[in-house]
Amino acid sequence: MGVQEIADQLKSKVASAGFDKSVKFDTGADGVIVIDGATVSTTDAPTDCTIKLSLDNLESLLAGDLNPTMAFMTGKLKVEGDMTVAMALSQLVG
Repeated sequence: MGVQEIADQLKSKVASAGFDKSVKFDTGADGVIVIDGATVSTTDAPTDCTIKLSLDNLESLLAGDLNPTMAFMTGKLKVEGDMTVAMALSQLVG
């Protein structure tokens, strides 16, 4: 699955969640997914928080197969910027 398919999946979750921050999933060469409030895009933009991880790990995370806390602790994902935004996002996509 590519970043566009993942972004399309996230749109339905984000639309009604009342998420009012911005976060970027940076998958390196595979691309980015930017969530800004109720908007989801694959165009890079500045955000409150950036979560860096591989595309495979992003898919596992969103499928519920990868625990976000364990992924962070083991270095499978890195958080830059406002950590509280990443924690709020985990409630949304978890």
